[in-house]
Amino acid sequence: MSRNVLNRWFGKDLGLDLGTVNSLLYEKNKGIVFREPSVVAVKKNTNQVIALGEEARQMIGRTPGEIVALRPLREGVIANYELTKELIRYLLKKAGKPRIFAKPRVVVSIPTGITGVERRAVLDATLSAGAGEAFLIEEPVAAAIGAGLPVHEPIGNMVINIGGGTTDVAVISLGGVVYGLSVRVGGETMDDSIVRFIRKQYNLSIGERMAEEIKIELGSVYPVPGEEEQVGEARGRDQVTGLPKNIMIGAAEVRDAMKEPINSLLNAVRQVVERTPPELVADIMNQEIVMTGGGALLKGFDRLVAEELNMKVKLAEDPMGCVVIGAGKTLENLDLLKRALVGAKKASR
Repeated sequence: MSRNVLNRWFGKDLGLDLGTVNSLLYEKNKGIVFREPSVVAVKKNTNQVIALGEEARQMIGRTPGEIVALRPLREGVIANYELTKELIRYLLKKAGKPRIFAKPRVVVSIPTGITGVERRAVLDATLSAGAGEAFLIEEPVAAAIGAGLPVHEPIGNMVINIGGGTTDVAVISLGGVVYGLSVRVGGETMDDSIVRFIRKQYNLSIGERMAEEIKIELGSVYPVPGEEEQVGEARGRDQVTGLPKNIMIGAAEVRDAMKEPINSLLNAVRQVVERTPPELVADIMNQEIVMTGGGALLKGFDRLVAEELNMKVKLAEDPMGCVVIGAGKTLENLDLLKRALVGAKKASR
């Protein structure tokens, strides 16, 4: 029987990066099949789901009174169980129809150090959404696998994964986290800092989407040549007059606005290095610290970390895709990487 026929009969293997801001799905033999915003739009009175993913994201800040666009995950964990289940169901359905004899096996990434209750909630939500088997993998381990690091070998690998809601910093050896730290600081925290800075400095109220656009266009954590000439437009409402207003903001101002969350991340990185066994620190110094996640794309972040630690740092080839690629590859190489899994559950028959 051909491989294609077997694939039609038996369940898919999927990797799911269930993020605070975006969710990504990886399918065996296909790679990353799509990325969708982790947003659900519902009617307030009935909780009826109106839209999911990109369609729901377009509604943020623009909905009529009876509809609200929500992120069901906050800071890397489930904030609304029912809406998270609907989001996962939508993502699995988008991956294609279930196979004839089996539901899909799904590996879901989770932040380092979440509670047992939070882990069970992710497993239960994934199974309720239509998975036949659900597995959990910690985000920095998945990111390291996705970046091609030899996590199953007895050497130290260090990963800094900067997501939308959390940042995970971990040293990995023999398939597990030797020492790791998850801080509830990420891309959303940086957006909030920009919102507060512009409100305080210019008496201008802007929305989260405007703040994110400014961060992507002008954001940096290290001085870059010619940044004095880099300016962008911020549009919002004047706090004094209540009328629409535009201001021009420079790259150096945006960096100052994000200084507090960036320092929090640097402190977490230092803490992990300080608490890692000396043998593994020596391994890391001989290799490179790998940075992953959307936040790692901020200009100069790898250079700043390298200077702070006096160690070599590099940006992963696909920073935003590393976690979901690693989650998917775990199922493809289960015998070799099963030690990386931190939870599993099958659907009841």
